[in-house]
Amino acid sequence: MTCCEGWTACNGFSLLVLLLLGVTLNAIPLIVNLVDEDHSFQNPISCFEWWFPGIIGAGLMVIPATTMSLAARKRACCNNKTGMFLSSLLNVITVIGAAYCLLVSFQALSEGPLICNSQGNSTSTCEFSFNNLTAYRPEPFNLQWFFNDSCVSPTDFNTHAVSDPGAWGGGRYTLHFNSTENRHRIIHFSVFLGLLLVGILELLFGLSQIIIGFLGCLCGGVSKRRGRIV
Repeated sequence: MTCCEGWTACNGFSLLVLLLLGVTLNAIPLIVNLVDEDHSFQNPISCFEWWFPGIIGAGLMVIPATTMSLAARKRACCNNKTGMFLSSLLNVITVIGAAYCLLVSFQALSEGPLICNSQGNSTSTCEFSFNNLTAYRPEPFNLQWFFNDSCVSPTDFNTHAVSDPGAWGGGRYTLHFNSTENRHRIIHFSVFLGLLLVGILELLFGLSQIIIGFLGCLCGGVSKRRGRIV
């Protein structure tokens, strides 16, 4: 196995792990909502799990490149120039999917869960559109909704337990699962921070495979043993 084939196989295994992790993370808030509320399409933790950044972006769009890269271990597809070129081409899809996962995760972390949103905990705010996706601006990004003692307005006291807003600064801040608000904040933060990291790693692996694939095309991209037989 050449250096190119070895790196391609390593990329394939790494992408497989990240793919499974992305799908699992995306499924967590959906499953929690189903268990807690006993229905699938109402009162989600946030709008963004329904945009499927982990299932589509970090999941389905990574499958072609992962399959092609794993084939390099058996020298079935990536031991020739055509195979290496095809591997690079498929990783362009991986890069696009990873970028989608990154963008959605950034938006989700910036806005917080629906319980922190003045528009309310309703699926009416969860409609996906490319206009909503591309309208995001990174300037207002912050995590105050997570680090503040509560993100719920004082008018919601009768619905959610809200502690002193200054408790974080005084060292009395505790974030646990004792309320719906805290549970949604923890799940939302953990899921989309994880998806953000998955997207970054997939982007790096995808770009590296594009580069190594073109190098394999230029340098031959075949194993020495196979070269002797031919």
